[in-house]
Amino acid sequence: MEVINTSGRRKKSVARIYMVPGKGKVQVNNKKLEDFFPVKNHQLVVNQPLSVTDNLGKFDINVNVNGGGITGQASAISLAISKGLVTIDAELKPVLREHGLMTRDPRMVERKKPGQKKARKKFQFSKR
Repeated sequence: MEVINTSGRRKKSVARIYMVPGKGKVQVNNKKLEDFFPVKNHQLVVNQPLSVTDNLGKFDINVNVNGGGITGQASAISLAISKGLVTIDAELKPVLREHGLMTRDPRMVERKKPGQKKARKKFQFSKR
């Protein structure tokens, strides 16, 4: 089986993954998963597609991720892994969709408008 190459996005984060059958080693930007994501919650988000489909420890995954914050990066990696698993076996798609792992989250930061402090916050109004 050849290398599976997919990508996932969330907010400003873009993750590109390379999956090959192996022993379950996950590298993010040439670091171990535990070193790149020291918070356990982010590690669980990254491994969720593998654990839901009982593929934990079956694939070596090399990830290149940039942009955004660590939560967005973890979600982008999760989406990319889900897409890679569906490329390998299309029967996994209903299981992944049931857990909400196949949908790209479209929420982005709202832009700042001119004449305002932030996206929605206005300057203080003075009547007199």
